[in-house]
Amino acid sequence: MTDELETTAPEQSSEITAEQPIQAVAEPEVETTDVNEETDVQTPEAEQEVVQQTFRTKEEVVARVQEIAQSDEVGDRTELNLLKQLFYKFHNAEVQEAFRAFVEAGGEEDKFTPEIDPAEPAFREAMQTIRERRAALMEAQEQQKQDNLKRKLEILDRIQQLASTPEEANQNFDEFKALQAEWKDIKAVPAERATELWKNYQLYVEQFYDLLKLGHELRDYDFKKNLEIKMRLIEQAEALAENPDVLQAFNQLQALHQEWKETGPVAKEIREDVWAKFKEASTVINKKHQAHFEAIKAREEENLTKKTALCEQLEALETEGLKTFADWDAVTQKIKELQAEWKTIGFAPQKMNTAIFERFRQGCDAFFEKKTAFFHDLKEELNANLTKKKALVEKAESLMDSTDWRSTGDILINLQKQWKEIGTVPRKYSEDLWKRFTAACDHFFEARQAATADTRNEEKANKEQKLGIIAQLKELAEAEGDNIIAQVKELQQKWNEVGHVPFRDKEALYKEYRALCDKIYDAYGVSQAKRRLNNFRQNLQQRVESAGGSLAGERERMQRAYERMVAEIKTYENNIGFLNAGSKKGNSLVEAMNKKVEKLRDELNLLAQKIKAVDEQMAEG
Repeated sequence: MTDELETTAPEQSSEITAEQPIQAVAEPEVETTDVNEETDVQTPEAEQEVVQQTFRTKEEVVARVQEIAQSDEVGDRTELNLLKQLFYKFHNAEVQEAFRAFVEAGGEEDKFTPEIDPAEPAFREAMQTIRERRAALMEAQEQQKQDNLKRKLEILDRIQQLASTPEEANQNFDEFKALQAEWKDIKAVPAERATELWKNYQLYVEQFYDLLKLGHELRDYDFKKNLEIKMRLIEQAEALAENPDVLQAFNQLQALHQEWKETGPVAKEIREDVWAKFKEASTVINKKHQAHFEAIKAREEENLTKKTALCEQLEALETEGLKTFADWDAVTQKIKELQAEWKTIGFAPQKMNTAIFERFRQGCDAFFEKKTAFFHDLKEELNANLTKKKALVEKAESLMDSTDWRSTGDILINLQKQWKEIGTVPRKYSEDLWKRFTAACDHFFEARQAATADTRNEEKANKEQKLGIIAQLKELAEAEGDNIIAQVKELQQKWNEVGHVPFRDKEALYKEYRALCDKIYDAYGVSQAKRRLNNFRQNLQQRVESAGGSLAGERERMQRAYERMVAEIKTYENNIGFLNAGSKKGNSLVEAMNKKVEKLRDELNLLAQKIKAVDEQMAEG
């Protein structure tokens, strides 16, 4: 049945359930009566009153439903629909609040289960009682309408029979009047048969009067009384034009039309004129009524435009770039502002009202579903970060009392780097973890600083000593003399005896030291080779004689040494070709072998000059 009330709970939506506006009742659509002829006049059902009562709590809503259920009322459909909507608005708001509290307390969103609402069974039971009562009433009303239809059809048949001949009309006038009275007492019939019944009734009644040949005062009296009634109805209809309440005037006009229908005809010669006056007065009210609802329709169209614009604003909000709590909260605030503005806008046209609300609600739901998914993923990420940082804290705390200063220090520095690379953790754990982690690191480094204070002072003193050695090497690099190399070797011995320097200065000091030594040795090596060759020439004959050999034997010995040196250089060069110079180790090895080859070439060159000196000596002898 069209008047049946639905008692099922609406599906719960996302966060909008606590924020979204609820269209409590739809404005009734009332058909205007366009009166073209008397038989076309229809009486619409009475308009429903919009419930104005305010319900501030769920308990007030349940109390009102139970009050209706316990009374003899069938309940106004508009009020009942409002009560159902408000109950689930309050219900869903409580569920949403419980969900938020659950999440804030550390619960996982997908494990939230709302508690059973203790008020819902009572609400459903009361609504079911009302629904059953309304259904029974509707069934009884429908049966009564069918009974009324049957009796009216019987009355029509009898009046038609009475109007078949003038004789029967004259003889059965009293019966005819009784049938008219009974017709008037019979009320509603099925709506689809009402117009047809009325037209036939008017037709047969007029036919009866037209055939009536009583010729006495009875018929004229009847016409006169009917005319008085209809003139009164015309005056009342004309007076309604001054009523500022358009809906009230229209409803009163429907009552006048109903009485007009139940009033018999007037004299045939004035029948059309009387009807024309009533129709004219009715047209004035109908036009006002039509203008009233056209104005409502215009406002509803304007409201639809405003609500469509809000939907478009809602749908234009981007969520792809939202990465932080603040980002999501900013957009959430915008949506709440749109929801607040939505509540200030009235109804849209009835055929679009539900659709536009669904569009807005779905837009809100889509956002809050994305927000929920984001925070779900974020929560998983925060929990993963929490696990990682807890492990770092436990590791740092296990090392805080270590006295292996260098190794443990490197480990803790690496832990600090890892800490920076790990993202944020849930706020309620963040500060405590950070305090524990920094406390453990600070404890170790403060202990190390206290324990290594003397070591640092010693390293600073060693640095000063090595800077002094470098200064002396700089002086030797610019000096000349036979004992330069000896002095360099003495300084190298001191360098090796000096202990550690501060780590950050170690590499720079050594590079400068090594460069000075190489510079001196390189300069010394050239002059030394010349002196060695001269000494060899001067002492060649003496060396041969003291060894008991000959120049030829010495030359052969040096030639074999020369050939071995050439082979050795070639071997080094082949090995260098096979080495991988792409790694740090490979580079250092290649560099060392190149230096070795360079030294061998110098020795080979010196040996070649010695062989040449032997050849010259043999030629002179």
